This record gives sequence, C-alpha cells and structure tokens, in this order.
Amino acid sequence: MSEFPKEFVAAANHAGQRLDQFLVGQLPEASRSRIQRLIEQEKVLVNDQPAKASQRLRGDEHVVVLGSVELPALRAMAEAIPLDIVYEDDDLAIVNKPAGMMVHAGAGATEDQRNRGTLVNALLHRFGQLSAAGGELRPGIVHRLDKATSGLIVVAKNDESHRKLAAQFSRRHVKKTYIALVHGWMKQDRGTISSRISRDRVRRTRMTTRQPGGREAITHYAVQKRIDSPYGKFTLLELRIDTGRTHQIRVHLASLGHAVVGDTLYGAPREIRSKNVSAISLERNFLHAAKLELQQPRTGELLSFSRPLPQELDEFLQRMETLN
Repeated sequence: MSEFPKEFVAAANHAGQRLDQFLVGQLPEASRSRIQRLIEQEKVLVNDQPAKASQRLRGDEHVVVLGSVELPALRAMAEAIPLDIVYEDDDLAIVNKPAGMMVHAGAGATEDQRNRGTLVNALLHRFGQLSAAGGELRPGIVHRLDKATSGLIVVAKNDESHRKLAAQFSRRHVKKTYIALVHGWMKQDRGTISSRISRDRVRRTRMTTRQPGGREAITHYAVQKRIDSPYGKFTLLELRIDTGRTHQIRVHLASLGHAVVGDTLYGAPREIRSKNVSAISLERNFLHAAKLELQQPRTGELLSFSRPLPQELDEFLQRMETLN
C-alpha cells in the first residue's frame, strides 16, 4: 500500500460488517492479517478515533488509513548447516547449493517462519561476516538460484567484492551454464530463446512470456542427448544464460512446450507414467547450475568452476537411459 492517507466512506450496505472485513474489500492488495496489524498499530481511524478490528460498522462512518504496517527489523540468523564449499578466498566463496534450500528468507519472514534452513543462515555460521550490500536478510548474496535448483552460486565476503561481482553480472561477464532434462524432443540441436519475461498477472507465483512488456531475457541451449524411453521422450540440455531473470530457464523452456522434468509450476506432471513400468517422479526440478566462470573481483584472475549432477538427478537420468 502507498499514497497515504487513504480515505473511505462506509455505505449503507456495509452496515453490520466488521472493520477489518470492510478494509479487505477496499484494499485488495493487503491481506486481512496485515489490515489487522494496521488497526492494532492505530494506523486506522473511524470518525477520527482509533478502532478495533472487530468493530461493527453502522454504514455512515468515515474510515482513514494513515500509513503502512511497521514491521520489526529482520536479520538472518546463523545456523550450523553443512555446506559444500567449492572455493573460497578473502573476497568470495563458491558454494554448491543443494536443491530444497532457499538462498535467503523472504521479506515477510519471521525468525521462526521461512528464516531457517536457508543458504544465508548456513553461510553466516561458516564465515561469520559477509557483505552487507544486499541487506540484513541477504548478506553476501549477489545472485540467486531457485529453491528446487541445485548448483554453483557465488557469495561476496565484503562490500567491495559484492559491488564488483554485481557489476560483472550486470555487464554479462559472468558465464553461467546449466544442465536440464525436459519433456519432449527439442526440434533444433541448438538455439536461443529471447522472449521477454514478466510476472503472471493471474498466478502471481509464476512468470510468463505471454504478456506485453516484461524484462529482456536471453537463454542459449544445446542438445546433449535425446532419450526415447517407456515414459516418453526427453531431451538433456546444456543451457547458458546471458540474463538472470526469475525462473528464466524454466519459463523459457516451458514457453516452447518443453517443461523441465519435475517443474509442476510450469506444466510438468507430478508423476511420469508408462503402460509397461511403474510410474516415477522427481521431487525437485531437473535443473542444475553446473558451471560458473567469473573474474576474481580484486585481482581480475579468471576463475572457473564446475560440479556434476547431484546423485538424485544422476540416478534419475541413468534410469531413463537404462530403459531407453
């Protein structure tokens, strides 16, 4: 919510309605719990007086929302979580993130809710001090990987290295290579997807290429293998991205009709069925950040790292190829 104060008049048809219910109807962008916190913090006046969420309206009140909810300052907490550290020096660390781990907590997190078990929590325990450029919930974080994606991610240990690494990403000097298994056979052996990406206006957890506008996004792909199995046809891809938009690879591949295996958000089935063998499923996306190449921010030395597919993806792929 923005542009305060916001003023409303309760009409006759609102008589008998609770104040918090009335405001939910007037402020569709705000949740009922957020509105109740506004009222608790005396940010809502009814006829110039503070009110309670349960107050019943008569139908002729003047209701004013004075401002937004004041949230307590949040900061990430250190947790003793094992990490696969690929490389580290005084300026940065390269970590092989497992699938299922969020990079950092969301802005609406609390100490107990979604602010535990993240990569940031583990990094703070391991290193103690990280760059502050990303804020107290995202110390050290220069770029992200989706929760269900595994692989290499760079972490800044100080503010200077953070700024220089961020500049490398902005100028597209960092090379990021992924491995993905998708449903169906890609028609071309290689190609570039350059559809612009924006947030889906209906399903807000999704991104889309089907709306006007959006941000530039560029994904290059090359077919590594085409698989014909009892479960259907699949393509193993190597992908390189020039930009780092939210869900970029996943939404780009889905836009071509080739959803990443396991990615139910973008159309992949929860189970892959066959008439001849039992159904199989993958509890994560078959997407792995396999290679990362960048310059050491202080010395300019070219650093290059790679990590193979994690065990669960390797075993899934082997099963597909065995049945091929």
